[in-house]
Amino acid sequence: MVMSPTAASVADALLAAVPPEAGLQEGGGADLLVRLRGLLGVVLLTVGAWALSVNRRRIPWRIVLWGLGLQFIFALLILRTPFGEGVFATANDVILAAVGFTLEGARFLFGDLVYNNVPVGTGEPGNAGFAAEGRVVARTGAFVAFNVLPTIIFFASIMTVLYHLGVMQRIVGGIAWVMQRTMRTSGAETLSAAGNIFVGQTEAPLLVKPFVDRMTRSELMAVMTGGFATVAGGVMAAYAGMLVGFFPDIAGHLMAASLMSAPAALVVAKLMVPEEERAATAGQLKTEVERPDVNVIEAAARGASEGLKLALNVGAMLLAFLAMIALLNAVLGWAGGLV
Repeated sequence: MVMSPTAASVADALLAAVPPEAGLQEGGGADLLVRLRGLLGVVLLTVGAWALSVNRRRIPWRIVLWGLGLQFIFALLILRTPFGEGVFATANDVILAAVGFTLEGARFLFGDLVYNNVPVGTGEPGNAGFAAEGRVVARTGAFVAFNVLPTIIFFASIMTVLYHLGVMQRIVGGIAWVMQRTMRTSGAETLSAAGNIFVGQTEAPLLVKPFVDRMTRSELMAVMTGGFATVAGGVMAAYAGMLVGFFPDIAGHLMAASLMSAPAALVVAKLMVPEEERAATAGQLKTEVERPDVNVIEAAARGASEGLKLALNVGAMLLAFLAMIALLNAVLGWAGGLV
């Protein structure tokens, strides 16, 4: 099972809380200490955020307790109920299908370079799958450039179209309604946290754009924490494309992790920077989003342009930081040789 540390901790903690005779554990005879690993992770993360709080006396414990509770509830619904398992499987299939659709556009532009098992210049036929073999790497040296980055562009375009049609507003609004009714967080920070499940850190705040300039310090902390805690749709699809050969259900796991991380982000934000002011959107929840596009075609084109910027940034960051790591390794190796 592949999840973010937070989601994995919650899932493990959920299993630890259920007695072995219930038959819910994947390995019924697993050692109790192993099954308690997740619970320990949740406790340590919560205590760490509390220790770093700017005002421990103002911590809203209702938000903390309900946030932790929602993670357990989401984990139980997604991983241990027939309905949740069906949604889980459907989300996995939809994301992987969309990754496959990306290949059609990428193949038109790049030809056989989109295949991750074609040596350059050999003329050998490629394999149309993202994962041609179990552990094949891109012998072209261009798998990320010609497979992963186009996925980000396509998903950015799809998300923009769904927002233009009002589909995402309903999904995000439903999740935000559940979190706000239970945790009593402000409308703006709750919408942003729910939006981050599907879109990135730059797009989610657009859901609450009219309120950003009036947000309190605690709300801004919640918006930023939510962006770092979850996985954007385009990046999620890119991860799924790279890892599907190792974990066939990876897309569903990533979606589950992103969903469970939304209330976790609000918990951490409210522990570290508790609310000390009156939020402008307290008790409100409006999911109206500005629609700057005239029609679906314009929305798709704008999303593709924004996705291109994100893809180029991702590629540039990978190039720069991997090169930095190589430089650091070389320097450390040289320094070690002097000893």
